[in-house]
Amino acid sequence: MSFIDRVRACSMFDPSLYQPFVVDGAPVGLVKPQFADHLRAFPDVFVVSDDGVTLSLRLSDFQARTAAVSTALRELADRGLFSGWRDEPFPVATSPAGPILFNMERAAIAWFGIRAYGVHLNGVVRDGSALKMWVGRRSMDRPRAPGKLDQLVAGGQPAGLSLRDNLVKECAEEASVPADLAGRAVSVGAISYVTETGEGLRRDALYVYDLELPPDFEPRNTDGEIETFYLWPIERVLETVRDTDDFKFNCSLVVIDYLIRHGLIEPDHPEYLDLIHGLRSGM
Repeated sequence: MSFIDRVRACSMFDPSLYQPFVVDGAPVGLVKPQFADHLRAFPDVFVVSDDGVTLSLRLSDFQARTAAVSTALRELADRGLFSGWRDEPFPVATSPAGPILFNMERAAIAWFGIRAYGVHLNGVVRDGSALKMWVGRRSMDRPRAPGKLDQLVAGGQPAGLSLRDNLVKECAEEASVPADLAGRAVSVGAISYVTETGEGLRRDALYVYDLELPPDFEPRNTDGEIETFYLWPIERVLETVRDTDDFKFNCSLVVIDYLIRHGLIEPDHPEYLDLIHGLRSGM
């Protein structure tokens, strides 16, 4: 195994298997024809053709689109087509700066291949010249990646919150990081990928933050996402990402990005340029 294997695991996508999902004349997602067939049951919401799926033009504003899509998705979830309903709306737009066309339940985002966003926080501690990183192990009851390793804090970006406010919220829920301490987190960039998973097509951009924590800080999870935390020497984190698939697939990319930015993967590494390119392959 190697670092590049972790990156390749986040680029398993064959565009020929998908059709566009179009809203108000703009492509916002990608759907498989098999999934599109299920949407034919809702002709007042989705117009399905050989060329793809279009949201009905009669749904001409944010409220109408959000309500109609939510009703259809609830019925599909009740039929067992997808699971994990969270009552957590995600915005649907053509770009981060574009107008929000409507909100969609998070559990359905990947089925429609909608671009989604998240925040990931690297929590580190300096012990003299040694560098350590907090790593969380996901609870075994999680519907996604149970038992996998994770960042200290990570979460999807819901509608109605700024990135910074969402980060502070996730810090409190996932690791009991006080708001004043979470506010010191430094924005250090973003990674992106397009990959097919068991829940559908993930087209994600993750905004990455670094936070240096005091040596006496002890994280405590409050939302059930993480069952335990470890404070590992950065060398162990590096070896775990490089040599195993123990980290959740996208969390590996966040760690690799950290290792590159801090000179722990250097430019003479044979995979260096491929890694840099692969970390932003979904842009």
